[in-house]
Amino acid sequence: MIAKLRGILDAIGDGNAVLDVGGVGYLIFASSRTLSKLGDTGAGVSVLVETHVREDHIHLYGFADKAEQETFRLLQTVQGVGAKAALSILSALAPDEILRSVAAGDAKMLTRADGVGPKLAGRIVNELKDKAVNISLGVNTASPVSAAGGKAAPAPESKAIAEAISALVNLGYERGVAYGAVHAAAKAAGADADLNQLITGGLKELAS
Repeated sequence: MIAKLRGILDAIGDGNAVLDVGGVGYLIFASSRTLSKLGDTGAGVSVLVETHVREDHIHLYGFADKAEQETFRLLQTVQGVGAKAALSILSALAPDEILRSVAAGDAKMLTRADGVGPKLAGRIVNELKDKAVNISLGVNTASPVSAAGGKAAPAPESKAIAEAISALVNLGYERGVAYGAVHAAAKAAGADADLNQLITGGLKELAS
């Protein structure tokens, strides 16, 4: 299996790129986000690779960073989400935006991706929500502690967090965006943060 390629960018197409590695051209399928980071043709590039082997083909999927690769894998654990749909979602939203949207139950945000309708977006949210909550908070299922500074944040289901998110949504912010801002404020304020602190902190995060 190919896990990484380093070479010269030979060409960029619609949803793909060709890397020249030692005189051999490798066709790499990638999100528009990754393709935009490769630079101009002729430049030296390095991409992480996911290799998919099927009876009738071998496809290589390239990623500019580990976060995108891991999100690509995570999305495909959902029934009905293949590599094409996963790349479409990664082209529309950054990995952290995807995780925040799923954790917040914001299926509408996922429909920004081409080919992802409300039904599929809802399935992604339903199947990945618990995982996305833990990943977006930087925790594991056994120990809900913030990755930043080791300060415990309010539990994902806390009433204060839910009400703070709702307050920001009522102010016109998208649910996924509000979710990320409130949880960032919760990490900074700690487990004793009250509703006013979370709203104020969330607004500061959005303004920064």
